[in-house]
Amino acid sequence: MNKSGGPPADAPAAAGTGAASGRASRGRRRGSPDTRAQILDIARTRFLADGYGKVTLRSIAAEADVDAALISYFFGSKKGLFGAVLGLLANPPDVLAAALPGDPATLPERVLAAMLATWDDPERGGPLILMVRAATQDAELTRLLRDVVGREMIDRIAEHVGGPDARHRAAACSAQLAGVIFGRYVLAVEPLASMTADELIAAMAPGMRAVLYRRTRPDRRTRPASRRTM
Repeated sequence: MNKSGGPPADAPAAAGTGAASGRASRGRRRGSPDTRAQILDIARTRFLADGYGKVTLRSIAAEADVDAALISYFFGSKKGLFGAVLGLLANPPDVLAAALPGDPATLPERVLAAMLATWDDPERGGPLILMVRAATQDAELTRLLRDVVGREMIDRIAEHVGGPDARHRAAACSAQLAGVIFGRYVLAVEPLASMTADELIAAMAPGMRAVLYRRTRPDRRTRPASRRTM
C-alpha cells in the first residue's frame, strides 16, 4: 500500500477518463484477476524450479511485468504467495509466526495449539494434508517444502529461542511437530489420530520444552583435560 493507505499503483482501480486515463495506460500493467492468476502461475513455476530461498518477489514481478508492490498487495509476503500457490487457506509459516510471541515457558503449548487447531479444521487442514501426501510422491515439491521448513520455520524458531545450538534445538523441535503431523494426519496412527488436542498438548509439550531450552553441553574437543594425580 502507499503512504495514504490505498493500494499500490498497479492495484485494481476504476477506469478513468481524459488525461488521468492516458497516464494509467502507460508503464507496467495494472492489477486484475488475470494479473493475479499470472503471478501465481509464474510463482508456482519459479518455486518448483529454483526453490523457495532463491525466489524473490522482485524477480517474479519482473517476469510478470508488474510492480513488486502489487504482489505484496495481493499476497502480503513471499510466505503468503507460497501459500496461495499451493492453494492453502492456512499457511504453516504464518501459523507458526502468530504463535511465537509470548512467554517462552509456554511456547510449546502455543505452537502445538495453533498447529492442531489448523490441521484439525477440515477446511483449513484438508489442503495441508493433501500437500504433505503429494510431497511424498513428488520430488520437486519435497525439495520446495524442505526449503520452506528450513527457512521459515526452523530458522524462525531458532531466532526466537536464541542461545547456543539454537538451530539444532529448533530442528529437533520441528521434527517432533512433523512426527505429529505425519502420524496423526497422514498415517492416522492410533491412538495419535483420535487423541484430543488437549491430550496431545499435555503429552508433547514437556518434550518440546526440554529440547528447546536444554542446556548445551561443552564441546569435548574444547573441554580441558583432567589432570591425573599420582
